[in-house]
Amino acid sequence: QVQVVESGGGLVQPGGSLRLSCAASGSIGSINSMGWYRQAPGKERELVATYLSDGRTNYADSVKGRFTISRDNAKNTVFLQMNTLKPEDTAVYYCNVDVFSIVTMRSYNYWGQGTPVTVSS
Repeated sequence: QVQVVESGGGLVQPGGSLRLSCAASGSIGSINSMGWYRQAPGKERELVATYLSDGRTNYADSVKGRFTISRDNAKNTVFLQMNTLKPEDTAVYYCNVDVFSIVTMRSYNYWGQGTPVTVSS
């Protein structure tokens, strides 16, 4: 079992900044990737940013240049620095962790419960 816990969401004004954190714990063999997704009311969940085990990152076009994903490998924690926030960034942000089990030789995907981010004046 792997536990995924997000934190750092809240209410910010347009143009403001926020930093989200996600910590994974439990029976982790090795982490293939950690990433952030978001889901706004009435919309499908979409990828925001991912961080691979080799350090490569990927961003959605809508956040590229404004958001930065980083990772503390020793603590199995991933961060999302969100700058120049816009109202359209309002959503529940979910952390996703993909792990590989040496025991089963299979990969497993886990989701956090989400942390809400509201960008409004």
